[in-house]
Amino acid sequence: MIAIARDKSAAGYVGDGSNRWPSGHTLDAARLYRLALEGAPAGSRLHTVGDEGIGFRQIAETIARHLDVPAISIRPDAAAEHFGFLSAVVALDSPTSSAYTRTILDWHATYPGLINDLDEGHYFNAPTEP
Repeated sequence: MIAIARDKSAAGYVGDGSNRWPSGHTLDAARLYRLALEGAPAGSRLHTVGDEGIGFRQIAETIARHLDVPAISIRPDAAAEHFGFLSAVVALDSPTSSAYTRTILDWHATYPGLINDLDEGHYFNAPTEP
């Protein structure tokens, strides 16, 4: 999304951007993988979710602020043109809970949530390929 915003000179969101995306830090995910291998019941569905649902507009606005570009609403019929390969998922509303994961494995997210992690700035230091 950062590379797309750089390329388009705008960070987009579809419609009003109220759709929600879950997020989990990669280091929290690594710890959960270990716990799952060591003790999760077979067939468990586990979620590495620290943020259960962040408004997509908020994600776009955070990216826009760091790149000094506008955050703009994209019409659903123009999503493919703006987002390319991500167009199939950018408008999905996907709140996800890690309640079961926390209960079954006593796992808790400890690293920064997505917005705080983006605000640390390290994702914006070098251009990325879309």
